[in-house]
Amino acid sequence: MIDPITLAVEGVTDEAVVRRLLADAGLQTGPVYRRSGKHSLDPQLAGYNSAARFSRWLVVRDLDDDAPCAPALTARLLPRPTGLMRLQIAVHAVEAWLMGDPESLSAFLGVGRGKVPPRPEVVVDPKRALIDLARQSRRRTVREEIPPPVGSKARVGPGYAAALIEYATGEWRPAVVAVHCESLARLRRYLSCIPKAQRASR
Repeated sequence: MIDPITLAVEGVTDEAVVRRLLADAGLQTGPVYRRSGKHSLDPQLAGYNSAARFSRWLVVRDLDDDAPCAPALTARLLPRPTGLMRLQIAVHAVEAWLMGDPESLSAFLGVGRGKVPPRPEVVVDPKRALIDLARQSRRRTVREEIPPPVGSKARVGPGYAAALIEYATGEWRPAVVAVHCESLARLRRYLSCIPKAQRASR
């Protein structure tokens, strides 16, 4: 029987992205622990790591500006990972991975391809960069749903998560992103090396 991979992520957008990566690698998604941000995720890491002694876990967490690089943050958050635990840091956030396919993202958002940052992992706040792109969209629905309303204290618009989930599960091309985003490339290499016994039958 195929053992599914248990996931832990910061939110719904991250979940959609990681589910897509697992599906592309021919792997099954098991239980998903969706937290409400990194401050909710981090305190659970020790428990997840303990559980990963018995089954495979994948935890995806944004780097943000919490450390100078992904290895430094990994060493601080999970210095002794168990054998079946993978803590993957997205540089600087999962939104950077979504921006790593400029052709598909520009078409999805309705903006010129040249407006998408060519090196998304050097963008310190990818979420804000993606929202700024949406504000320049030729489509009214994108401009109204993804960015927050003018004067709102919200960081994202009412349709932000739904739009990114649609994109991540559809037009987004992780193989293209891996060329521009080393943190995603590392995760894809890891998934490709999971033993055949862990892979879903095709």
